Amino acid sequence: MTDHLFCGTGVALVTPFEEDGNVDVASLHKLVDHTLNNGVDFLVALGTTSEAPTLSLTEKALVVNTIMDAASSRKKVMLGVGGNNTQAVLDQLATGIPDGVAGILSVVPYYNKPQQKGIMEHFKAIADKSPVPVILYNVPGRTAANMTAETCLELAQHPNIIGVKEASGDLQQIMTIINHKPDDFAVLSGDDALTFPMIALGAAGVISVAANAFCKEFSAMVSFSRAGRIEDASRLHYQMLDRMSLLFAEGNPAGVKALLEIMGICGSKTRLPLVEASDQLKAKLKEEFISNQN
Repeated sequence: MTDHLFCGTGVALVTPFEEDGNVDVASLHKLVDHTLNNGVDFLVALGTTSEAPTLSLTEKALVVNTIMDAASSRKKVMLGVGGNNTQAVLDQLATGIPDGVAGILSVVPYYNKPQQKGIMEHFKAIADKSPVPVILYNVPGRTAANMTAETCLELAQHPNIIGVKEASGDLQQIMTIINHKPDDFAVLSGDDALTFPMIALGAAGVISVAANAFCKEFSAMVSFSRAGRIEDASRLHYQMLDRMSLLFAEGNPAGVKALLEIMGICGSKTRLPLVEASDQLKAKLKEEFISNQN
């Protein structure tokens, strides 16, 4: 399978918080080490899972600098740079992308519900100005606007747009993109539970939530999938499937933060309007974690 700039297992890192609500720098450093020491291929800073909308500009800079420092050039870092105000995104790009960032992840504009032409012009404007390659992010469950396969494929012709994180859950749409995309355009799964079938269909990898926690197994499943070792990949996929469902039972990142707390990596605190996982879910996650340790 062709290697792209971003392929294999990427992890959309959570932002750990201390009990007083401040960013927990030490735990974030520990989380980066945990993922990179257990097979993850690249890191994503300030994605949806990071609770970026609740972070101040100062906190965002702190998070990115901590991740870059912890990664220490061991693996590539992708940075979330998106929004529903095109000019504001362009202004952010104009202030500069931190040194060492290999690409940006930019989401379909949310809330505005743009037409396909608006989505296309938004991303073209960003790609024209971005100093690093752009990965599109289609997640209609959050944005209320789906980027169609036709729009994605037209954007794939732009020399600075190198891939898409597809979280539409629509396999017909995803297969159309994979079937007609340029060879150097990477389709990445945006849905942990669909990663195995998507790679079997031709996707290059995933940007994963689950890989914050059980990164060794998830990375192995992705590697097996990309190598055509379908039985090995399938076995790991089904071993993890129930755990993946639990992680999203009360939203993201509440579930994965609860599991990371059980694992002793960081606390489970979130910021409003998100709330922590319920005691019932934490108990289920603990039971699942312990059963998989035995």
